[in-house]
Amino acid sequence: MRATLLIAAGAALAVLAGCAGTPEPEYAPRELTDITVTTEMDTLWSERVGKGLSDAGYPVAPAQEGDTLFAADGRGLIEALDADTGETRWEVELDTPVSSGLTAMADSLFLATRNGEVLALDQADGRVQWRARVTSEVLAAPQASRELLVVQAVDGRVTALDRDSGDERWVYSGPRPSLSLRGTGTPTVIDQVTFAGFANGRLVTLDNRSGQPLWDRRIAVPQGQSEIDRLVDLAGQPVLTQDGRLFVTSYNGRLAALDARSGEVLWSRELSSYLTPILVGDFLFVIDEASHVIAVDAGNGNELWRNEALEGRSLTAPAFATDHLVVGDAEGYLHLLDAREGKIVGRTRIDGSGLSVRPLTDRRRVYALADDGTLDALELRP
Repeated sequence: MRATLLIAAGAALAVLAGCAGTPEPEYAPRELTDITVTTEMDTLWSERVGKGLSDAGYPVAPAQEGDTLFAADGRGLIEALDADTGETRWEVELDTPVSSGLTAMADSLFLATRNGEVLALDQADGRVQWRARVTSEVLAAPQASRELLVVQAVDGRVTALDRDSGDERWVYSGPRPSLSLRGTGTPTVIDQVTFAGFANGRLVTLDNRSGQPLWDRRIAVPQGQSEIDRLVDLAGQPVLTQDGRLFVTSYNGRLAALDARSGEVLWSRELSSYLTPILVGDFLFVIDEASHVIAVDAGNGNELWRNEALEGRSLTAPAFATDHLVVGDAEGYLHLLDAREGKIVGRTRIDGSGLSVRPLTDRRRVYALADDGTLDALELRP
């Protein structure tokens, strides 16, 4: 989600510079230059999902389970599509607009709406299985464990619902600063605990039995004179590894690796990002606030390479397909970068409305949803 809108005391504010009109971006978008294409992207199919993501820029990212893609528009249309052909399997119109990304798991599809509801739909036919009311609007995709569905709302509260019934299990009241990026962080949930980042720069681990905090660590320290300068949101999703490491980004703060059990900081480096990183082997890939694509050594945080060719182009969070990073930009281009060296090796344009949600990837296949609702399936070909 682009960091061009903020929330103050629950109300939307226009921000980053100037007194009126469209503010000048801090990083002007660089013009694209010719590249040596070594990987082609063949379009398998293209479909239109409703009216798109809406002018408000809600992060209604699609989801996939098995051979089915699930996508929505900002007005409340939900579609299930065959991932191989793009054929619509079913579609339903909700009675309220969608505000969050979609999560597909265990035959259910989870999402949130602008009126503060969380819904579970049957993946087979789109039938509403249950609805639950939470404390405020939810922008982050709901996150599921075997028993719980955890949602983080824009008011700083984290709510755990019973995954099968929608009944409330617990609520954790996180901090609510006067000014924050529009778009809360997305929690990371496993069966035992939930890792949640907040707009005050702190990361908290919650016991899933009770919602009580087990540890609390500061990732970023507010600095500067103005409230905007002091923004330190943990707006991305923490990345958890099987060996118990946790990687966290922060805006105006640090990229940090922590021990997930204790919260001990293993390493950190100054780096401002509001997007979720991605870990592939020993490489941790991060998009910073300037839209520089950066690879760091996951073991020690040392920078391995940096590509600044897409500066200011409001990149999406990165995805990974075969040996490539996949990112979209505000002009609707999809870029492929060689993950080892950082060179741009492929490019195609999806739609001029722009790409603001992270692409979905499935081995050599990429699914990209443009802001106007254009959904393309592409296959990478060397």
